[in-house]
Formats: sequence, structure tokens, C-alpha cells
Amino acid sequence: MIKHIVLFKLADEAEGNSKAENAAIIKQRLETLKVSIPEILKMEVSINHPDAPAGNYDIVLDSEFKNLDDLQTYITHPEHQKVGGFIVKVRTERAAIDYEF
Repeated sequence: MIKHIVLFKLADEAEGNSKAENAAIIKQRLETLKVSIPEILKMEVSINHPDAPAGNYDIVLDSEFKNLDDLQTYITHPEHQKVGGFIVKVRTERAAIDYEF
């Protein structure tokens, strides 16, 4: 099993939206991928608490896949690419880790 965790920091404003609005859009779009990409075994998307320290990341994606091949299928899937295209426009930082568990 592979755990894929990604953290994003978002711009205060981007694509005509506030940080909070973009966080909600990203959460909704990522969660929708569970329907179209069967390789996703588990996916949880969470938004940082508004009163948490300012240095925190804004969004975390915690997902699980059977193996690295399934993770790669997810990464290259056209629907994931669409979501990623939006995220690139509104994020300022990204951190990720993939590990076996």
C-alpha cells in the first residue's frame, strides 16, 4: 500500500477568488476524483483551521493506493490533470511524500 500526502499553501487571492474560496474549490474538485479514478482507495482532503498559525499549510490531501503503479495512474489521469492545472494557478508552495505502509 502507498500513502500519498500532499500539502499546499495558497495565495491570498488568485483566479478571482480568496484563499478560502480556492481552498473550498480544491477540496471539492479533489474529492470528486474518487468517483472517476478507481485506483484511489482512500482520499481525505482537509482545510487548515482559520485560527491556526499563519505559517501552516492551507490544504492537506491524504490518499492511499494499492501500489506505485496505481498512484502513477492517478497522477497522469486527465481528470487529476485538470484539478492540478487549477491548483498550480492558486498555490504558492507544495510539499509531498509517498511512502509504503
